[in-house]
Amino acid sequence: MKLLRHGPAGAEKPGLMHDDGTIRDLSGVVPDIAGAVLSDSGLAAIRAANPADLPVVSAQTRLGPCVGGTGKFICIGLNYADHAAESGMAVPPEPVIFMKATSAICGPNDPVIIPRGSEKTDWEVELAVIIGTKAKYVTEAEAMSHVAGFAVTNDVSERAFQIERAGQWTKGKSCDNFGQLGPWLVTRDAVADPQDLAMWLKVSGQTMQSGSTRTMVYGVAHLVSYLSQFMTLHPGDVISTGTPPGVGLGQKPPRYLKAGDVIELGIEGLGQQRQEVIAD
Repeated sequence: MKLLRHGPAGAEKPGLMHDDGTIRDLSGVVPDIAGAVLSDSGLAAIRAANPADLPVVSAQTRLGPCVGGTGKFICIGLNYADHAAESGMAVPPEPVIFMKATSAICGPNDPVIIPRGSEKTDWEVELAVIIGTKAKYVTEAEAMSHVAGFAVTNDVSERAFQIERAGQWTKGKSCDNFGQLGPWLVTRDAVADPQDLAMWLKVSGQTMQSGSTRTMVYGVAHLVSYLSQFMTLHPGDVISTGTPPGVGLGQKPPRYLKAGDVIELGIEGLGQQRQEVIAD
């Protein structure tokens, strides 16, 4: 299934993408794409509904982030060996973990906002993992049963804030509209192998990133298990799993976003996003 949330920011309603290409409203079936709805039993209630009987939503409606109630947006750094190389950093012996503020989360086609004082706003296409049920101290063999599904995310980053100023990476990752998520949450049963998905990103028509989740250093099951040793993962939590090479920081010379740019990105089977870049 392809689940989504539609409507104005802060007032999104649950929905799904029907096989006929129309958006159908799920408000009469579930309260939101969040919480217990993300469990296997919650998703079963959606599967029991006949999409043809659900109200059609205008194709022009805004799509919001594909999951609600996110308590943690956890990011994995340097998780593609070739991206680590372009960043001039070594492949880490364990996953590098940092957090993105949940206030950065927005819809898949909402604009990228260059924050005040920024000169190095950058792009990163990433596979997002959405947690479906509570996970604490789970094994790698158990990990996937706690995953509701997958989505596309743009882990937008301000490199000067992230790298050149004191402290952790969080402040370079958490500005408003630095976390486009969607268009859909594709349930895990509809993704044959999350470690074999092509991914791409263009800036103003030029392909900048072209990669595959095959080259991730630490795969999805390992990451879910690993994170659960340090923190309890809850339904709606998002894990952004790293980016392939081709980010602005790695260009020679580096290239960063400017107002007027258009970003397009996608992952095989998970849909695509389009964002206009504007200044705050």
